[in-house]
Amino acid sequence: MEDSPKRVRILQDREYIVDTTHAKYVWEHPYYPQYYVPQSEVNGDFVQTNGHSKGVMICTFHTDVQEIYDVPVFTEGPLEGLVRFDFKAMDAWFEEDQRIYVHPVDPYKRVDIRPSSRHVKVVVDGVTVAETSNATFLFETMLRTRYYLPATCIDPKLLSESITVTSCPYKGDASYYNLTVNGKEHKDVIWYYKFPIPESAAIAGMLCFYNEKVEVWIDGVKE
Repeated sequence: MEDSPKRVRILQDREYIVDTTHAKYVWEHPYYPQYYVPQSEVNGDFVQTNGHSKGVMICTFHTDVQEIYDVPVFTEGPLEGLVRFDFKAMDAWFEEDQRIYVHPVDPYKRVDIRPSSRHVKVVVDGVTVAETSNATFLFETMLRTRYYLPATCIDPKLLSESITVTSCPYKGDASYYNLTVNGKEHKDVIWYYKFPIPESAAIAGMLCFYNEKVEVWIDGVKE
């Protein structure tokens, strides 16, 4: 656990139920933190509902128009005085004046985006479906490199829109394409960001193949 230097706000039912500069990063697992906020800076009432285990009460949180169930309120130990709201259950979260998505970003994780003239080739079922020396490489801490390619280097006849949408706190909302090669459809094998968050604006509109589902060759070397 450590202090967050950011102003954190939680929007629920068109009201900010939390507006604090004293939020804590808490790592419940190694991958990313959650925000825990001081109970004293929450606008609303807590009613204990499901007993009191060691150091934590499970409460219902009441706003003027809604109840939020199963909210942990910590009563002792290092988390004493803190509240954990489920990120997905809230209408919106803000760091300073920017909305954040999915979960808080890890302050120790980086996303670096770099243009590259290295030759990138993508092969699916023995067919070269994309090739360029004008890719953008995305390096994300502890994850494999992703290669974003200009949309014009792929034959659009191979593509069909997917209904799949996923969200990333570091890049935004991703849309997907299916890819058809030799009569076989490969679902959700390509993703792209129409409107990435500002920090990832360099990949807007570029197409990224799911490395794990295709062959990617960099300067003639298979990844």
